[in-house]
Amino acid sequence: MNYAEIKTTDIANGTGVRTSLFVSGCTHHCKGCFNEETWDFNFGKAFTKEVEDEIIESLRPTYITGITILGGEPMEVVNQKALRPFIERIKKELPGKTIWVYSGYQWEEINDKNNKRCNGEDTEAILSNIDVLVDGEFNLELKDISLKFRGSSNQRIIMVQESLKEGRIVLSDLNG
Repeated sequence: MNYAEIKTTDIANGTGVRTSLFVSGCTHHCKGCFNEETWDFNFGKAFTKEVEDEIIESLRPTYITGITILGGEPMEVVNQKALRPFIERIKKELPGKTIWVYSGYQWEEINDKNNKRCNGEDTEAILSNIDVLVDGEFNLELKDISLKFRGSSNQRIIMVQESLKEGRIVLSDLNG
């Protein structure tokens, strides 16, 4: 997997102060995407152990709330291969940090075992370790700059652990 950018002390992509990892590779190609260069799976730099270590260190200060993984498309099956062990490492080494993932796929698609675009052998493990999923493609016609942590009103901020426990989508209060 490649990544496009790492932002430390980011306050735009989730609650609190976060580190944000923008992965490369996305097949959605949403009209009006703010990050088109990340559609190419070969864009950016290789996601190496050294990059993981750098991100882990950036998460250690107590004022850092957690990590946000976006892109690109983190839930492309090929990206899940690299992200699963990284997410598991974060949970093991820094259990108090929250993990947010932005995906153009909807919750229902991600959990559909027949959807080979975004459901693979790593999907359940990723979902079992993340706190929040912001789901759905960016829709330019539904763009609303007043929304918290979302670009368009069709996107949802989903509390993942609560949703898995209850067997239904549990939305965050941040959806407004």
